[in-house]
Amino acid sequence: MRVREPPQATCNETRQLWYTSVAKQNKWAEGVRSMKQRDTRNPPLFAVSQRTGGDETVQLDASQLVARFEQWKTINRLSSLRRAIADFKREIHHRTQLNGADSTYVRFNCVHLVNELDQIASSLTLERALYYVDRLIKGVSEVRTGAINDINLNRWKEYDAIQTDSLWLIDRRDGSGVHTADYWGNFVPQIPYQMMMRYTKKGEWVLDTFNGSGTTLIEGQRLGRNTIGIELQHRMVDHAKKLVAAEPNTHEVMVDVVQGDSARIDYKALLAEYGQQSVQLVIMHPPYFDIIKFSDDTSDLSNAPSVENFLEMMGAIVDNAAQVLDKGRYLVVVIGDKYAKGEWIPLGFQTMSEVMKRGFSLKSLVVKNFEDTSGKRTQRELWRYRALVGGFYIFKHEYIFLFKKQ
Repeated sequence: MRVREPPQATCNETRQLWYTSVAKQNKWAEGVRSMKQRDTRNPPLFAVSQRTGGDETVQLDASQLVARFEQWKTINRLSSLRRAIADFKREIHHRTQLNGADSTYVRFNCVHLVNELDQIASSLTLERALYYVDRLIKGVSEVRTGAINDINLNRWKEYDAIQTDSLWLIDRRDGSGVHTADYWGNFVPQIPYQMMMRYTKKGEWVLDTFNGSGTTLIEGQRLGRNTIGIELQHRMVDHAKKLVAAEPNTHEVMVDVVQGDSARIDYKALLAEYGQQSVQLVIMHPPYFDIIKFSDDTSDLSNAPSVENFLEMMGAIVDNAAQVLDKGRYLVVVIGDKYAKGEWIPLGFQTMSEVMKRGFSLKSLVVKNFEDTSGKRTQRELWRYRALVGGFYIFKHEYIFLFKKQ
């Protein structure tokens, strides 16, 4: 190899500049070679033009997959392991091998799978890389769930849709299937979805004491949970039943809407009709006192004469449902505050205190945003003016209280 000679310098400064320039060129060339080696060793799972988004999945034969990973554990050089991972990613990319029958395959979200493989390949030591391989094997061959849900903790990173933060910013309500927002005051389907995913298993029983248009029942039917909704108004019972019947019941679970007063209904007798003695989750989305009047029935919480009466009636509903909720399981209360006569009424926290008097401990408190109600949507400027004049803030949040039965 011919070595370039430095030019005849007229001074030390010129010679030093030449050496600096050559050093920069060599460093750049070395960087390019390093990038090419990394690309060859650990290529991306999908070409950009072939990726369809985070929901794309791949099905791989579980037994072949475990055998492949076990073979990786016999490799004694990190560079060799990285090459094996690169070969495996190309196989997945072309979908040419490792396809299994329905009874033997394991499904992976493509983005999560490539992230796991990249974590192995980017390990600085062989020992650390093999630790990640072992963890990947467990994700394929073992299912580890807790006592109250079906979340596979060996693959916990894949549950992106499940919230774990105490602040929920939901852009818009889920309007899929038969979900509808035409019933004034019904909550967003994302709330019962999150609660059932976190605090129930498939096949368990969920009670909603304020059924409304059946949002909880629709979500429960989709998730494979048996659900019972109690509704005070006859017209809403019929409406909810029609909506639920129009939603496919692929898990063949029991779903029913029962007309009655949640404070007085005999839950034990009701559950006995379905061969059950208890439920594993209770969801309550009561009226926020008298903000919306739902009926003329005196048993309706929206007709309570005062906040004190509202809390007393709410306490009776909690007492009644608590009789059939299993010990150690959860009660969810979704409620907001109220503004009246120039004063902010902390209805949410007052309700929280009422529940905690009844053998429940507070497990979590979630603050969820909500946008304008239908009543305020066309009067935004008016409400902003009122807030400026009155010195108050416009409601943009509600609470999700999570209680555990002691």
